[in-house]
Amino acid sequence: MSYIPFPDISPVIFSVEFGGMTFALRWYALAYIAGLLIGWKIITKLATTARLWDGPSPVSADQAERLLTWIILGVILGGRAGYVLFYQPAYFLENPAHVLRVWEGGMSFHGGFLGVVVAGLVYARREKIPVLTLADLLAVATPAGLFLGRIANFINAELWGRPTTLPWGVAFPGEAAQSCGDVLTVCARHPSQLYEAVLEGLLLGALLIRAAWRGGWLARPGRLLGLFLAGYGAARFAVEFVRQPDAQFVTGGNPLGLALHWGGYGLTMGQILSLPMVVLGLWFLWRAAARQAA
Repeated sequence: MSYIPFPDISPVIFSVEFGGMTFALRWYALAYIAGLLIGWKIITKLATTARLWDGPSPVSADQAERLLTWIILGVILGGRAGYVLFYQPAYFLENPAHVLRVWEGGMSFHGGFLGVVVAGLVYARREKIPVLTLADLLAVATPAGLFLGRIANFINAELWGRPTTLPWGVAFPGEAAQSCGDVLTVCARHPSQLYEAVLEGLLLGALLIRAAWRGGWLARPGRLLGLFLAGYGAARFAVEFVRQPDAQFVTGGNPLGLALHWGGYGLTMGQILSLPMVVLGLWFLWRAAARQAA
């Protein structure tokens, strides 16, 4: 059996002790910070490039800069709330004080997405920005953060995939190395974090940037949003087939009580949450095309 040994990369970039307390900067935190800053720069660049719009840009440079604070709040509050409600509600009901321990990990993309939706709606109303225009800008900016976040997941050796005998399988440390059974001498798994980084980050990001920068899609509100929703949902749905389901769902099913099956697998929580994104994305694409035809 051939496999790739897990690289010896510490999740902690550096740590400093001060006053009896230890401050540690982790790759995961840095990925969030860098992703937000890169996304903010992308939005500012798009909003201030006149040729991309059918008339004056509806978003000023000042509005694009002020948006960052709202998106940070949406990502952090929504991401944590989504993880608590979608993935481990029973645990956090028994340990409510642990809800605030964001530094220990536990963020949900779908929760963060809903948090950004709420923050974006409030900000658009406050600043009198067309909602679909702001949504299109956020759609183009998001894949950069997704890419960095999935790379950080890989470094943390978390959210790994199902066992595999493929030559690019990775022998993750810890719990992942102990749960393949007795058949294989080395427990290699799909590096599902890297699959998602490529599909949700690089590929989807490249498609969105090209559509915005060269395809004129910013002048057709809703098209970029539709492409992002459908593209992310489809990519996440596909990767979930080789991603190890969360432990709480392997034995107890999903907390929504849905008995859904596809190709011999019960649908994971990630797939259940991604299906509505695909449907909604296709609807936005159809609606934008119908408006253009009219």
